[in-house]
Amino acid sequence: MAFMRRFAALTGAAEAARQYAKKNPEKVRKYSQQAGAFVDKRTKGKYHDKIENAVRKIDKSAGGQSHK
Repeated sequence: MAFMRRFAALTGAAEAARQYAKKNPEKVRKYSQQAGAFVDKRTKGKYHDKIENAVRKIDKSAGGQSHK
């Protein structure tokens, strides 16, 4: 029962995030790129390709194209 409540809460949060991304694509793009750069720096480039791919997917889901 607790699992279903957590799942419902996560589903609601994910939908809210999608709606925010569609309404504010520039903000989402800016912050996803900042977060990607931060993580890439902290991992010393070890996961650069995976991070770049994730940022690209976020940009695409926000309704835009990556600037890279």
